[in-house]
Amino acid sequence: MAAQARQLGADPDEIRAIFRDQIEANKIVQRGLFQRWTDHPEEAPTTKPDLNVVRQKINQVTGALVEAVADSSADRGAFTCRPELALAGLEVHHENHLDALHTRALVRALASVCR
Repeated sequence: MAAQARQLGADPDEIRAIFRDQIEANKIVQRGLFQRWTDHPEEAPTTKPDLNVVRQKINQVTGALVEAVADSSADRGAFTCRPELALAGLEVHHENHLDALHTRALVRALASVCR
């Protein structure tokens, strides 16, 4: 992703920070779901996803996210970035009916978006 950032003229350190936050947000969800499934085994998945399909999707999302971060450099540095990002986060929370676990992860995922 850092190499792709350089090709797009973006700051690789900014890309790394944003992706680090995405990874940490993912860990929040993973740990929370494992705890939920430990507490309520009947809610645990009974089948495993095809990891080849999952990896392909992750690669697509990664590429698109690097491009979006590169394209939004000016907006992410603007004075209005934090309030606009907070509003967008509230909209995502509301529209997707996020539970507390996924809301915490969303907040964590957005930590370094604004410069």
